[in-house]
Amino acid sequence: MNTKRVAITGIGAVCAFGREWQTVRTAFEAGRNAVRRIDAWREHAELETLLGAPLPDYAPPAHWSRKQLRSMGPVAQYCVDAAEQALRHAGLLGNTKLIGNGNMGVAAGSSAGSTADILDVGLLLAKLPNRFNANTYVRMMPHTTAANVAIFFGLTGRLIPTSSACTSGSQAIGYAYEAIKYGKIPMMLAGGSEQLCPSEAYVFDSLYAASRRNDRPEATPRPYDAARDGLVIGEGGCMMVLEEWEHARARGADIIAEIVGYGANCDGSHITRPEQDTMRRCMELALADAHLAPEQIGYVSGHGTATEHGDIAETQATAAVFGHIPLSSQKSHLGHTLGACGALESWFAIEMMRDGRFAPTLNLDNIDPRCGDVDYIRGSHRTIDTEYVMNNNFAFGGVNTSLIFKKHHGN
Repeated sequence: MNTKRVAITGIGAVCAFGREWQTVRTAFEAGRNAVRRIDAWREHAELETLLGAPLPDYAPPAHWSRKQLRSMGPVAQYCVDAAEQALRHAGLLGNTKLIGNGNMGVAAGSSAGSTADILDVGLLLAKLPNRFNANTYVRMMPHTTAANVAIFFGLTGRLIPTSSACTSGSQAIGYAYEAIKYGKIPMMLAGGSEQLCPSEAYVFDSLYAASRRNDRPEATPRPYDAARDGLVIGEGGCMMVLEEWEHARARGADIIAEIVGYGANCDGSHITRPEQDTMRRCMELALADAHLAPEQIGYVSGHGTATEHGDIAETQATAAVFGHIPLSSQKSHLGHTLGACGALESWFAIEMMRDGRFAPTLNLDNIDPRCGDVDYIRGSHRTIDTEYVMNNNFAFGGVNTSLIFKKHHGN
C-alpha cells in the first residue's frame, strides 16, 4: 500500500507553565513543578487530597465573541485556544482556501466534558436549583472538544472524538496520523485537553491513588520513586497541525517534526490495573509501524503517573523492549493532565529532541526496585543527540498508545 509521510507543522498549547516552549523549558530547567495546595477543596469533607496543578488565571482570548463562548466550557476553551495557536504557528489561521472544503479534520478528546455542566444535569434530575440551558449538553458532551474546534474554525473534514481518559490526546494524534498516512485527508488538527475539577481528584482519591502530601506540594508527584504516594491532577490543552508531507512542502510550511510510528492496543483484562505484556506489545507495534529497531529510539517519554501498579508495569515493559534506555516523566512537573497529557507530553518530547536536552523526573530520589531497569533521568537535564523519541500513554480501561517522532533537519 502506498502510504504518505506525516509532518507536524504547527503546535499550540496552554499549560500551567505557559503557552510557549521557552517558558516551559525555563521551568523544567529550574526544576519547578506546578503543584499547588487548593484550600478551596476543603469544603469537600471526604476528599483527602488538596493538591492540583491549575492553569494560573486562565482567560479565553479577548477576541472571542460571547456567541462563540456559549458552547464551550473550560475543557473546550483550552482545546480551541491551543488549536488557534497551532493554526497560527502553521501559517493556516484564517486561510479558508487551504483548511476549508473538507481538507482539514479534527481529532481531539478529554476525559469528560465540562464538569460544571455535568453537575447542572445532576442538579436538574435531583430537582435542585441549576443553570441548565440550551447549551448545557453541548458543553458537557464527550466530544465537546473536537466539535467546538471544528465549528470555531469552520472545518468540514472528518471528526474523530477520542474520549479515552489519559490516552485521549495521544489517540487523537495517532488516529489523525493514520488518516493522513493512508490518504484519507491531507490535514488534521489533533490533541486533547482537560480542566481541573475536584471530581477528578475524588476518582483517584477513592482508589487511594491520589497524593496526600498536602503540606509539601513541591515534593509530589514522585513517579517511579519508592516513596511515591499517588498522582496529582493537572489541567491544560495541546493541539497539533498534522499535514501530509508533500502538501506541507508545496506550500512552504516549516516542518517541526515527523510522526513515523503509532501503536495502540488494549489490555482486555482489568479496568484500572495496567498490564505489562500489552504495554510492551503496544511499543513494539509502534516500532513496527515506523520500521525501526529499538536501539534507534534515543529517549522514551514515560507515562509516569506515580501510581504503584502503573509505574512498575510501564517501566518493566519499557525495559523489556529497549533495555537501559533514557526515560523521564513530565507529570512530575505538571501533574497528570489526563486528556491533555498525550498531546502535551508529545510536544515536550519533540521540543526536547530538537534541543538535545531532556528534562529529568522530579522527586525521583530512590528508584522503586520493582520498576524496570531503564536509565532514569533524574537530578538534572541530560544531553542526548537522537533522531527518534517515543511518547507512551496508558489509560483506564486498559487503553495503550505509543507514538514515535522523528527529528526534522530542515526543508
